[in-house]
Amino acid sequence: MTIKEYQRKAMRTATHKCYDAANAALGLTGEAGEVADEVKKCMYQGHPWQPSKIIEELGDVLWYVTLMAELMNVPLEYIMQANIEKLERRYPDGFSPAASVNREEHNGKM
Repeated sequence: MTIKEYQRKAMRTATHKCYDAANAALGLTGEAGEVADEVKKCMYQGHPWQPSKIIEELGDVLWYVTLMAELMNVPLEYIMQANIEKLERRYPDGFSPAASVNREEHNGKM
């Protein structure tokens, strides 16, 4: 499946009531919290690691990312490309802790 197909198919399940920035933002943070909760349960509460649960929650995160993109009338492909361009500007030679500390946008800032 392409990202364009995903965006089209996923949004077939969004009702008119879903198309609200607060709903998209709150849904995104809620689902990201569910990913974090699964990791917490494994690390600190003795639950078994279950990749299928993480994958399911990541799908829900992606759904809300897609909803926010739809609200902004932007294809996910555009968001992906803009993110890669930002990362390439920040870390032209790949990520390193030194490059992170010395990023241009941090220079001269406290």
